[in-house]
Amino acid sequence: MFTEFIRALRLTGLTISVCVIAYTALVLAAATVIAPEKRLGSLVYGSDGKVVGSRLVAQKFSRPEYLWPRPSAVDYNAAGAGGSNMSPTNPDIRKRAKAILSNYALKNGATIPADLVTASGSGLDPHISLAAALIQADRIAMSRQVDISILQDLLQRQAASELTNTAAPEGFVNVFEFNLMLDSIHQPKRVSSRFGDLSVAATLLERVPDADTLPLVATEDVDRTR
Repeated sequence: MFTEFIRALRLTGLTISVCVIAYTALVLAAATVIAPEKRLGSLVYGSDGKVVGSRLVAQKFSRPEYLWPRPSAVDYNAAGAGGSNMSPTNPDIRKRAKAILSNYALKNGATIPADLVTASGSGLDPHISLAAALIQADRIAMSRQVDISILQDLLQRQAASELTNTAAPEGFVNVFEFNLMLDSIHQPKRVSSRFGDLSVAATLLERVPDADTLPLVATEDVDRTR
């Protein structure tokens, strides 16, 4: 009996060593070589070395000059990812959708894309559909005093670089990255960015072809943070 127990214990220890320790170490080592940035969560750092976010995790944006993400049942808390677990027929879902719709000034009876009023399963989806991004272009253009066609072109370019899911043939827009990039190539020097140091977005421009050539220049040099 004791001998069988020892054998079972050894087998358990061997299984844990191979499946938990060795496998994890092997995957981590491979990720370090193949994708060193992604192994830590695709973090974005500021010039001071501090993390300002991850391109894989949504952040909350509510100022009119920024692209807004999908709603989140966990208030964009990365430590508590999850959905509301409410039925589609739950009146609270309808109430939330109406509250979100009231924040969008839609013209000419335009309909809002579904992803802007529905949360993802994790509540942290960093992407929205191109249609959901384009419907916000008018608000952003007015807030930043830029030509709407420039914003539309920039959104189209970023969506083209995110063509990874057949569920949205037109592509997705990464809200966090787009807002960082928009600040870095548009914000006047006196405007205080949502992210502080705008230099953190410099490397993100490489994801969008020729984004640095877009003439995103404000017609007014005013402080829009007030």
